[in-house]
Amino acid sequence: MFGRRRRERKQAEEQARVDAESTAIEADEDGPLGPFDEADAPEDEISRLDLGSVRVPVPDGSQLQVEVGQDDGELRAVHVVTPVGRVTVSAYAAPRTGDMWREIAKELADQLRGEGHRVIKERGVWGDEVSAEIANDDVALRFIGVNGPRWMLRGVTAGPREAAEDAADMLREILRLTVVVRGQSPMPVRTPLPVELPDAIAQHLQSQQ
Repeated sequence: MFGRRRRERKQAEEQARVDAESTAIEADEDGPLGPFDEADAPEDEISRLDLGSVRVPVPDGSQLQVEVGQDDGELRAVHVVTPVGRVTVSAYAAPRTGDMWREIAKELADQLRGEGHRVIKERGVWGDEVSAEIANDDVALRFIGVNGPRWMLRGVTAGPREAAEDAADMLREILRLTVVVRGQSPMPVRTPLPVELPDAIAQHLQSQQ
């Protein structure tokens, strides 16, 4: 009985520490903690790349990499390539309640382990973070998810192992400033929210093709 009480007290203290850290982050001088729903988007001077369902801040010195389907030519994803790794931010339809990211994080960890990669789950600002070192390669991955109102945001980094921590810090900062545009249309849970390029970038790509 006393052992159970000690465990419960330790769990309560740990939760209080996490809550305090989250509150400190929200009150940080750099601004409130995001990501933000469109309805709560801050009026700031931060430049964000408008991809339709997400508005993502792009670090200086980055390049955009566009991924399209080989069969239909449809836009699949827009990656931000930085000196420490490639970053991808995507939003998905989610239920009004529940922790969808926790379920997906577990599935990702199980899948990566099944493929023979070294996987570590860590507790981060928004919940579980999944990091993986790709077997027989010098590539490290990091997955971070955030549950929002009827949406879930997922950020991924892929880059060299020696830059993994820098890439993870950069991803957290990008997610903190990202705005999600969910829309009002009903969607099945886990459906990717559509991504679209700004007109100027789309026209430039067409001219290149």
